[in-house]
Amino acid sequence: MHCDTSLCYGLLQYMLHVTMAHAPHHGTIRQRMLIPGLVFTIHAYKFLNGKTVKIDNFSPLLYITLLLIMKLPFNLAKRFVAGEDFVSAAPKVSELNELDIKVTLDLLGENVRDRKQADSNLQHYTDLLDGIHETGLESSISIKLTMLGLDIDNTYCHDNLFRLLDVARKQNQFVRIDMEGTDYTQSTIDLFRDAHAEYGSSTVGIVIQAYLHRSVQDIPDLAALGADIRLCKGAYSEPAKLALQQMPAIRDAYKKFAAHLLEHTAFPRMASHDDELINWVKEYTTEKNIPKDRFEFQMLYGLRLNTCRELVSEGYRVRVYVPYGTEWLPYFTRRLRERKENVWFVLSTMFKN
Repeated sequence: MHCDTSLCYGLLQYMLHVTMAHAPHHGTIRQRMLIPGLVFTIHAYKFLNGKTVKIDNFSPLLYITLLLIMKLPFNLAKRFVAGEDFVSAAPKVSELNELDIKVTLDLLGENVRDRKQADSNLQHYTDLLDGIHETGLESSISIKLTMLGLDIDNTYCHDNLFRLLDVARKQNQFVRIDMEGTDYTQSTIDLFRDAHAEYGSSTVGIVIQAYLHRSVQDIPDLAALGADIRLCKGAYSEPAKLALQQMPAIRDAYKKFAAHLLEHTAFPRMASHDDELINWVKEYTTEKNIPKDRFEFQMLYGLRLNTCRELVSEGYRVRVYVPYGTEWLPYFTRRLRERKENVWFVLSTMFKN
């Protein structure tokens, strides 16, 4: 058996940073006890210097360290990813559907620069639509245009997108075009506009990030088209010239855009785990007499399931984004940096037993 010891080094360093900053003062005794184990594991990484190590005959201490290293991806995936393929993810989707929670399946990955891989991703997306159709799951799909060749050629990506949307329209399914970093914002919106003109809001939608300065114009422009818009805070690290940096300002922008979408679009999607924003949407829609079934709350798999259940019990529409696949590292890096609670969970499970 072999183990690539450099796989999760960056994540471990970040976890140690959060642990050292918060556990001594705010963490539980159990969380504080994780610090020496985490330090030891990182020092083992440095000792191994990113090498691939053959596990045959060496000290039990090093063997235990490698087991911890190898266990980290599993613990991460167990919390936030439904499986490595559709077959393993489908039962998780079914469980959510039984709770009256709809799902959007999201194949992990991004930034493909090889046509063969982009073609393979297109086939995977198409197979995913077929699988959802055949199993009768209440699920749409989310796609990244960089996985369909946006970095290769705009026309090539356009053609791949339209091939996928042909299948979705034929099967009466929905495809959400995810928003990536600001290098891709304009090209993503341009391709969405082309797709929306051909397929309409019943087949294709887009995501807008509240923290971007440009969203002040993008929101009303896309709302005027009748676009199906998913509003989120924003998941990428962007400079101050392009995006708001402070959470109070981001929340204010989110509320402003949410109000516009609720007033000017047919069925807006409110994506947030932030209690302040969730409660604000509930209060605003009650004040404006907007029915609970005229918009949707959205959350991520592995987070706030009890909140999802509560919202459903109160009569709200709820959808959970369910990632699956093997390309988990970039996804988890963003998730861990967004919420320190997720770091505590990973640390607790990594060093358990």
